[in-house]
Amino acid sequence: MTLDRLGTANAPRQLFATTPAQRVALARQQFFEEGVRPSGLVGEAVLQSWMRCSRTHSDRQRIVPFDPVTPSRLHATLARNRELLEVARQELATMEHSLAGTDCRVILTDRDGVVVHVTQESAPAHQPVLRKTARVGVNISERMVGTTAPGIVASTGLACTVDGAEHYFDVLREMQCAAAPIRGVDGRLAGVLDLTVEAQRFGFDAASMVALYATTIENRLLQAQSREQLILRFQASPTLLGTPLEGLAGIAADGTIAWLNGAGARLIGHLPEQPDARGVECLLGHDLASLLRLGRRESAQPLRLASGLGVWVQARLQGADGIDFGHAVALPQRVEVQAPTPAQEPQQQMQQEDATVLQSADAPALPQAGTLREHSRKLIEDTLAAHGGNVSQAARQLRVSRGTLYRRLRGWEQGSDEPGES
Repeated sequence: MTLDRLGTANAPRQLFATTPAQRVALARQQFFEEGVRPSGLVGEAVLQSWMRCSRTHSDRQRIVPFDPVTPSRLHATLARNRELLEVARQELATMEHSLAGTDCRVILTDRDGVVVHVTQESAPAHQPVLRKTARVGVNISERMVGTTAPGIVASTGLACTVDGAEHYFDVLREMQCAAAPIRGVDGRLAGVLDLTVEAQRFGFDAASMVALYATTIENRLLQAQSREQLILRFQASPTLLGTPLEGLAGIAADGTIAWLNGAGARLIGHLPEQPDARGVECLLGHDLASLLRLGRRESAQPLRLASGLGVWVQARLQGADGIDFGHAVALPQRVEVQAPTPAQEPQQQMQQEDATVLQSADAPALPQAGTLREHSRKLIEDTLAAHGGNVSQAARQLRVSRGTLYRRLRGWEQGSDEPGES
């Protein structure tokens, strides 16, 4: 009995693959049996993963171990990723509701590839591998289970899809998975969102769906991790604000951009490596005081960036205790700005809007504080004064607990701008 290049018994020898399955089979033969790099037959991410796995796992036919999860290990895993799980909760539920009519499983791992959330519905009998892997605490990194989409993302930080025999181990060849990264304000990988199905194909664009929800979770995480920063939401169209397509930027107390999400980087440009080159005036074309003034308005406002690009912006000043200081004092009377119509001349329209937002006479002057913390303190003091020193009423307007304000006040009495100890 002879095998052709695609591994089919007694079949005519084929030099070229015509289907995805044939291409993967030919790639595996060239890579694992002939030692030839199968360029063009599988994606570069899968090929690089095979190379990494070959150095760690010599037997591709062995049974992949899925370690049992002890209660202590489960508790430690969930505790380490509490913030990620909290911000992802709503999106995971929405995603799972959309997939309720399929056999797909939504899996969220931490940066190391350990499962921290999985669709709770048990996998059916025809999905034996998913029944073992779909458990919180299981490690599905490349080091443990070889080539998978979440394993590749955990290793490289890049979104990818792994289909069928592209998986390193033979036992996983019935799997199909698509995964995307979730990053934090430090730019490092914080988690991986994965969509997996076994013994069938997705039947829809799983990669796009995973990317959409991963972006939404990442945007929530970036904002949750940004304390005492001015958070800017911006896009070329105001209708895109509040969607996964919005740009986000965190402005630090010294007037530099601390972080950008992916959409923000595409609009402004990636942040320079040198911190002293990240000033808002250099990258955005406006000083910190002008941007803080935008935070006093709830509606989106037009702004022209340093590059000349016109965008719509919403700003929110977030305190160390999670206070949104945009609600600390009464908002000024709004000046509604209508979205430009096709009949209007774009440059003239944007110039008029810029002047309305940044030079409006009814916009109250902000204190020239050296830091966002000083500005936050001024707003709290103004709110307390407006309510005659009534902490309960001030806390209600600030949308925080009385305990939060008492800790702040206690810290100031002790000569510190930091919140007092509980």
